[in-house]
Amino acid sequence: MRITVEIADEIITAAMELTGEKNKSPAIAKAVENYVKRMRAKEFGRRLREGYYDYPMTNEELESLEKI
Repeated sequence: MRITVEIADEIITAAMELTGEKNKSPAIAKAVENYVKRMRAKEFGRRLREGYYDYPMTNEELESLEKI
């Protein structure tokens, strides 16, 4: 998808350096992709901490299965 956005030159330059991309578009695409992945992981962690997922075994029970 093509879009037009205004982003400060220093932000674009930093994104290119951090992503290792030599061109603006791939750098921004990679930066946005990484941001989305981090936010999804953060949300998953929050849900785990709040008990959103119900696991039938405790950590100790799972570890004892690995020893068998």
